[in-house]
Formats: sequence, C-alpha cells, structure tokens
Amino acid sequence: MKEMIDELKEKLSSKAFAKNLLFTEIKGYNCIEIPPIDLVEVCSCLKNDFGFNLLTDIAGIDRFTKDNRFELMYNLWSIEKKQRIFLRVKLNSNKPEAPTVSSVWQTADWEEREAYDMYGIIFSGHPDLRRIYMRDDFEYFPLRKDYPLMGLPGAVELPKK
Repeated sequence: MKEMIDELKEKLSSKAFAKNLLFTEIKGYNCIEIPPIDLVEVCSCLKNDFGFNLLTDIAGIDRFTKDNRFELMYNLWSIEKKQRIFLRVKLNSNKPEAPTVSSVWQTADWEEREAYDMYGIIFSGHPDLRRIYMRDDFEYFPLRKDYPLMGLPGAVELPKK
C-alpha cells in the first residue's frame, strides 16, 4: 500500500492540482484529501492513468461542526490491481456543493442523488439531480445531524395500523 501511494504522489506531482492534494491514511487505507474544485480532474486521472475503474460508493458525512461541516468520501477500487483508495472532499458548511463525477463513473449519478437526498449536498453539473428516497416536496434532509431523531411531526405521514 505504501508503494501505491508513493507512486501516486510521484506521478501526480507533475499535475497542476498536485499542490492542493493532501495524502493521508484512514484505518490503514490510503486517502487523498481534495478540494472540490479539483475533484473531477483528480478522479479522471485516477481512473484513466491509475486504473481506479470502479467507484464503489460516495458517502455523505455531516460532522456537525462550524467549518467544513459536510464531507464526501469516495471509495475507489482498481479491479486489475486489487487496490483501494479513498478520496475525501470537505465542503462549505453554508452551501455544501461539489462538481459531479458522473462523467467519470456512470454509477456516480445514483450515488450523488443519494447524498443530495439525504444530506442536501448539491452536485453542480449533475444531469438529473432529484430525490430518490424522499418525496419531491419534502423540504428536509434526514441524515443531517440537526434533523430530529424522531422526525418532524406531520412531515411524513405514517401508515395507519
């Protein structure tokens, strides 16, 4: 795993976005922290140049802090090399927004819609950003930490017994 991250650092060092990347480790897995503005370019590079051809998940995270409250965690897998890497993108707390990577991996379409529906994270340039779990007129985001545990009275009609 150390060899992979060293190879990534070396090959990415010539790219314009390299100075904005932070290489870390999370629970033994390699992670690259990326500013939202460089996300699509880094993802394209990781897919095309390094073989991370499978986006297995995009996880929305609400840290419930003042700065960088929201994060996105991208879980990438290289089928050929059998290697995993995580990408962490910290978002603005007031307006959580990131560019879509659905042009890089088609599966991102649904993953991003889920993060939008549950956390209210906007994916600029997304071809069809709409809710997939909640009703279209539902104005809240249930996985945000400020959403009440028991829900909002009257927000969702519960089935009668």
